[in-house]
Amino acid sequence: MDFIVATDGSSTSDTAIEHALTIVERMGASLTAVHAVDPSVYEEPSGDPVASLGEAERHLIIESVEEAEERGEEILDDAVDLAHSHGVEIRTELLYGDPTRVIPTYAQEEEMDGIFVGHRGLSRSHERALGSVAKAIVDRTPIPVTIVR
Repeated sequence: MDFIVATDGSSTSDTAIEHALTIVERMGASLTAVHAVDPSVYEEPSGDPVASLGEAERHLIIESVEEAEERGEEILDDAVDLAHSHGVEIRTELLYGDPTRVIPTYAQEEEMDGIFVGHRGLSRSHERALGSVAKAIVDRTPIPVTIVR
């Protein structure tokens, strides 16, 4: 059997990885950690009040794909370290796009038997707008999804 665990580097996703490791180890299954590279726009805190739209634009930071890839690779490296601390081998895969779409697509294309995902991760703005990433993954895939708290 083959499973994936989605990670965004949050403590919740670390808990999901640990749970997935326990399950796959007992089953003799394989595990692949996935992270979706989805560059984001965020505000750099300045402490000064914003007086105009032009002023607001100067406080916005757009993450480049390269920065998002670098961050993603670090997150996946941490997943590998966590797996090795449990004595389990783990594969990694860097995906590109909205995690609520690319994770279910990858799982289906690779004929995975299940997905592990943390209940809440780092993408709070996405959750406010569209609902939780975990819920969206459940809604978009026909394979079993384990949501870990």
